[in-house]
Amino acid sequence: MIAETVCSAVSAAGLGIAAVTAWRKRFLTAARIAAYALVPVGLVMTGVVGWLADTAFSPTAWAGFGVLGVAWLLFATTRALERRRGGTRKERKAARAAQREPVAPAASAPALGTAAPAATRPKATPRAGDSTDDFSDIEAILKKHGI
Repeated sequence: MIAETVCSAVSAAGLGIAAVTAWRKRFLTAARIAAYALVPVGLVMTGVVGWLADTAFSPTAWAGFGVLGVAWLLFATTRALERRRGGTRKERKAARAAQREPVAPAASAPALGTAAPAATRPKATPRAGDSTDDFSDIEAILKKHGI
């Protein structure tokens, strides 16, 4: 009973504020305030406020919320551990089997058969100044910035 009275008072106050806002020629804002002010009365009329008041003071309802919280915590923990391990046991077993078996065993052979064997291919020789060139660029940038 007291919850319904409080909701009605809040709605009346909100509608009063909306009327003052409309009197100041701010009709869009007044309409929005009136919409918010009508929500508590609508909740009272549908019975939601009574249900919430009964639920808020019920130890059984709070125990139910606690059970739901524990269930959610267990669910979230198991999902996090599953992701950390890389899936379920079946998924890991299938991934290991897929790693062992090549997808296309003949894919490593040359497609046309005319390619030169690896032994006869010319080997790429690294340039003598590669490593120093990289560092000289970095040193130039650092000197430019005074570091």
